[in-house]
Amino acid sequence: MAEQPWGQPYPVRPQQQSYGQPWQPAPTAQSAMRASNTDRDRTVDVLKAAYAEGRLSREEYGQRFDAVHKAQTYGQLAQLVGDLPSGPMPGPFGAAAVGLPAAYGPMPMPLPMPLPARRVNGMAITSLALGVLSLPTLGAAGLGAVATGHVAKAQIRARGDEGAGLATIGLVLGWLSVGGWVLLFLLAGFGALD
Repeated sequence: MAEQPWGQPYPVRPQQQSYGQPWQPAPTAQSAMRASNTDRDRTVDVLKAAYAEGRLSREEYGQRFDAVHKAQTYGQLAQLVGDLPSGPMPGPFGAAAVGLPAAYGPMPMPLPMPLPARRVNGMAITSLALGVLSLPTLGAAGLGAVATGHVAKAQIRARGDEGAGLATIGLVLGWLSVGGWVLLFLLAGFGALD
C-alpha cells in the first residue's frame, strides 16, 4: 500500500490487463455474474445466426457451441460472441457500457396484440332507430323498439357484440312510447265514461 499525502494508506490498483483480442470485453462487476439458461440460449441464437450468415465455420461454431454450455458467467458468454453482431435489434442503452453485447441487456417489450374489432349488434341499431321514430308520433314503432331491444340484449350477452347502450336507449324510448299509448287509452277511456 502506498501513502497519501496526509499519511493515510490507500490501495494501489493493479495495472489493467491488456487482452489478446480487441473484442474481448474488460472484466466488470456484471461480467462476473452467473449466467442463466436463458442467457445461454440467447448466446446460442447469436451463434446460430452467425453460422447461417457464414461468419463462423462449422468447426468454430461447434467449439463455441460447446463452450456456451460450459460457460458459467456473463463474461464467459460475452467472450464467445464478442466478435459477432448480436442481431438486427439495437441493444438497450447501457449494455455496451458494461462491456457486454446487446444480447445480454433487458429483453425488449413485446408490442401489444391489437384486439379484433367487435361488431355492433344489428338488432340494437334497429331498436334505437325504432325508438327514435316512435317518439314524435307515439306510434306503434315503440312496440318494435321494445321487441328488438330485448332480442338485441340477449344476442349481445350470447355473442359478446357491441351495442348494449344502443339497445338500452332503444328499450327506454320504446317503453316511453308504449307508456304514452297506454296513457292515451286510459285518458280516452276515462273521457268516454264522463
